[in-house]
Amino acid sequence: MQKMSIKIIATAAVLAFAGQAEAFSAPSAVRPTLARSAVATRSEVQASSVFETAQSSFAADFPDFYSRGFGPTTKAERWNGRHAMFGWVAIIATGYATSHGLIPDFDKPLDLAAWGTLAKQGDYTAITNGRAIILIAHVHALFVSLASALAPFGFADSLTLNMKAGEKDESAYGVIVPLKETGLSASAEMANGRMAMLGLVVTVAYSLGTQTPFMDVVNLGVGGLLMPQ
Repeated sequence: MQKMSIKIIATAAVLAFAGQAEAFSAPSAVRPTLARSAVATRSEVQASSVFETAQSSFAADFPDFYSRGFGPTTKAERWNGRHAMFGWVAIIATGYATSHGLIPDFDKPLDLAAWGTLAKQGDYTAITNGRAIILIAHVHALFVSLASALAPFGFADSLTLNMKAGEKDESAYGVIVPLKETGLSASAEMANGRMAMLGLVVTVAYSLGTQTPFMDVVNLGVGGLLMPQ
């Protein structure tokens, strides 16, 4: 059963990474826009048009939201990918901390008399100490996103489009991100963000479908190296 589970996860990973083979191509000076090359295939053009059509339709129906970067925009996709990548860092850190005893009394429920309704779950039981610590860590990350939206630094990327500065949304990347650059580039970040989001979807779907705890699925995906028995 475990070998079959590993094969399923490996197959999903291969499918997720297969479309990103262009990551190993030679670097170029400037990231190309939606207009690829003159020899772009018909499927590539159709794939790009799907994203462009979705963005154009949303912009026409909800111009105020679109002008701020909300909805099916490249800005929103980039930030969603960033949150997904941060999520994987937090997931791996949680598994490591749990297996090495770095979170004290991980499975011990909080005292409702001391914490009140703040510690209650849907069934009126208290959440565990470990889950409370993880929750607070994610709340801190949420406030980082809020700060980038409400009071961004001049050198940082804002959560929404800067209307005062006349910032415009990027062109849609299409189904397959055209990775023509190497290193820390905008297209590489977009590709990594998409793979992180897809990885979360695949992991959650497998966890729900097999009734396997989420962290056990993650541990299975890395060959049991995260939380050795």
